[in-house]
Amino acid sequence: MPKDPVCGNYVSKDTPYKRDMEDRTYYFCSGECAEEFEFNYEEYLEVEEEAKHIGE
Repeated sequence: MPKDPVCGNYVSKDTPYKRDMEDRTYYFCSGECAEEFEFNYEEYLEVEEEAKHIGE
């Protein structure tokens, strides 16, 4: 189950709130989270990259 990158909630892939960016689909629990992600996309990508390196 995908995780909303803004609020951290798990959401269904059937959610109407999804965005395709850089060959990847992001899923959101609400329109507000989707909009927040769009406005601060690069910031959320940096957080995602940092989280990947923590597990290494």
